[in-house]
Amino acid sequence: MVTISETTPGYVAAARAEVPPPATPVLSAPLRNSFDYTRSLGPVLTRFAEGLLAGEIVGGRSADGRVIVPPSEFDPASGAPTTDFVTVGPAGVVTTWSWQPEPLPGQPLSEPFAWALIRLDGADTDVLHAVRVSTPDEITSGARVVPVWSEQRTGRIDDISWFVPGDTATDAPANAGEGPATPGMITTPIGLAIDHTATVEESWYLEGLKNGKLYGNRTADGVYFPPRQASPATGEPAGERVELPDHGIITTFCIVNVPFLGQQIKPPYVAAYVLLDGADIGFLHLILEVEASEVRMGMRVQAVWRDESEWDHTLRNISHFRPTGEPDADYDSYKSHL
Repeated sequence: MVTISETTPGYVAAARAEVPPPATPVLSAPLRNSFDYTRSLGPVLTRFAEGLLAGEIVGGRSADGRVIVPPSEFDPASGAPTTDFVTVGPAGVVTTWSWQPEPLPGQPLSEPFAWALIRLDGADTDVLHAVRVSTPDEITSGARVVPVWSEQRTGRIDDISWFVPGDTATDAPANAGEGPATPGMITTPIGLAIDHTATVEESWYLEGLKNGKLYGNRTADGVYFPPRQASPATGEPAGERVELPDHGIITTFCIVNVPFLGQQIKPPYVAAYVLLDGADIGFLHLILEVEASEVRMGMRVQAVWRDESEWDHTLRNISHFRPTGEPDADYDSYKSHL
């Protein structure tokens, strides 16, 4: 049992009642978020990428004579755009290094290796890359290294697979890759992997969805859906669980007209905040089965559930909301929930 006393921060008389623990076990699951970030390289880094595709390392010469690798878009000495390009290396010298005893997913090598700052021959700045050695004893500051090129090059720095100790570099093999899909553009995958343990409130909210029920909870400032551990307004602990109906009204909305990568619905369509009857805050969901131009604030809508065989611990169990045909809600009844 959770007991709240007068010494508890944020204590109010309404919180005197003990809140019984739910029977639902706390849920935990891996969470993987990822997306591909695509951007223009611009004329200077495009020249660097073209060099990698050709098996060359290109730097840029600044007004004070230094050679910067990779080339900077603007000359740090004069501020002018970089236009003087120089082929450097491919061999170089380790200026400093650190040991990677347990490689992580996505790193250049799956066995232990060294990260090193490498001053390529003819360059005045260092590049960070992996050096393939078996033990830390095989690398020192001042050691000469040469690149090992990938046969599938795409214009990224990992076209150099890694460096190895040595002084005589071999030519890069002919490129068997296709290069970037769009010249002058680069796509970088970005991802985050965590093991997420749900709060008690999240757990019974998710279990409710698995069983076709919508659970919110009552706080000092109203009923929240999805539920909260505490009132976002006051910090007071949340109270009783509240089962809500699967119908309500649209408060605010936007019409999506622009296509984007990964889009599952053909534009135009509507994303709207739905205020369930009995709740005091809306949540975002799709509005379908109606022309986008006909969607309006105050429109009453009903959830459309996927087939029960598809239900899981997710709000995606609701495919979308559709109009009920009932009269619109009066603005004064929801204006404080916008």
